[in-house]
Amino acid sequence: MKQQLSPDDPLDLSIAALAARMRCGELSAEALTVAALGRAVATQPSLNAFIDLRGEAALQQARQLDREAAQGRWRGPLHGIPLAHKDCFERAGLPMTVGSKVIDPTPGTRTASVLSRLAEAGAIDLGALNMNEMVAGPTGQNPHFGDCRNAWDPARISGGSSSGSGAAVSAGAVAGSLGSDTGGSIRLPASMNGLFGLKPSCGRVSRAGCFPRAFSLDCVGPLGRCAADCAAILQAIAGPDPADPSSLASPVPDYAGRLASAAAGSRIALLDLDIEYDAEVAAGFAAFVRLAADRYGRVASTRFDALATCYAMADVLSKVEAAALHGDAMRARPQDYSQAVYSRTEPGLHVPAVRYVEALNVRAHVLHAFLAGPMAAADVLMCPTVPVCVPTRLEADMEGPGRVFGVVAKLTSLTRPFNYLGLPVLSMPMGCDGNGMPMGVQLVGRPFGEARLLAMAHALSGDLGWLALPSARHRSRQP
Repeated sequence: MKQQLSPDDPLDLSIAALAARMRCGELSAEALTVAALGRAVATQPSLNAFIDLRGEAALQQARQLDREAAQGRWRGPLHGIPLAHKDCFERAGLPMTVGSKVIDPTPGTRTASVLSRLAEAGAIDLGALNMNEMVAGPTGQNPHFGDCRNAWDPARISGGSSSGSGAAVSAGAVAGSLGSDTGGSIRLPASMNGLFGLKPSCGRVSRAGCFPRAFSLDCVGPLGRCAADCAAILQAIAGPDPADPSSLASPVPDYAGRLASAAAGSRIALLDLDIEYDAEVAAGFAAFVRLAADRYGRVASTRFDALATCYAMADVLSKVEAAALHGDAMRARPQDYSQAVYSRTEPGLHVPAVRYVEALNVRAHVLHAFLAGPMAAADVLMCPTVPVCVPTRLEADMEGPGRVFGVVAKLTSLTRPFNYLGLPVLSMPMGCDGNGMPMGVQLVGRPFGEARLLAMAHALSGDLGWLALPSARHRSRQP
């Protein structure tokens, strides 16, 4: 894990730098794809990030993009960039596992809208990434396809449920990835693998063709090694989609073009929570707040006493909607579900309908109170992404008797509430703990405030001196 590469290794460059090399003829899509496939194969035994690596299809796509480039046709900043995505997105002609043995392996008949948009933008799809079964889990543990492991230390969890996205991007096998987030499933692997991960506002990105956990909470968003990479991916996938009536027609800003300006003059505040942090997380967060104050001025402290209620309401929605989706299969094939997923989903069958309707009914009122309260005098709120240091796979084992609920609650206590509120949240690195593992901080914005969050993360990561590049496999463990 400490092997050093040349600083010119293309796999350790940002998307913008790769695009520049391609435009001037120094790098081809095929050469970059060959290198990415080599890194993916080399890291697979230790990380298990891929469920299906589709090398030949990726190379064919790369060659076609090179032919287009030779004719002067450039599709944009993602032209020829190798990506790979969580295996919860449909692909026409290919099976989708959702990390499960229950899903019908019949090849799909459509491609998820976000994957189609990335393909139109010139991104190359290397394959399907590992994940927690049925998009349900914060660890990367999967008894069906094997656990996905952390790119910084394979003895530790990768986070979930977009675990393969975190590991593959951090290892440099791909330049970025799409994940889905119901209670932290983009932000947790981003935090634990030293990445930037954005859960967009509800309705910002189409979910058509993305397998759901809970349709009231699910969001699709990018993971990347820097904020600019996330901006490039979000640019390609954001916006309304006729195939997803829940997607909204809010204007899509120029995310990359606004990285230098969108956060100027921002008012920031730390969210004071009644949650105990590990000492190293608390110290890292305090240092990050001081850094943010140096750039943006005084950092206020604010509270929202209903945040625990947001967690509980999100839990009700998640369990009931997942149980409605899986009820028949759980009754017919209970043995094909892992203990963790079954035990987290089955209680939804017993939640009274009135509790579910209450959780839906008060949601808008709680969001209004949040915007009128903690965010009345702040543009961005900050809190850690995970309250504890990255645990070992043994410490976070969810398959042991009686363990799953404690593990989930510990890892998702700071992420799940914002899914209920529907707000955009970006997790970015804030330093490393004593084990040399990354720690993340969340930047919470107003509805459709993704441009500000990306710009703030871009600026603060520079102030922090975070070595977002090269990839985790080849960087020092000090930010």
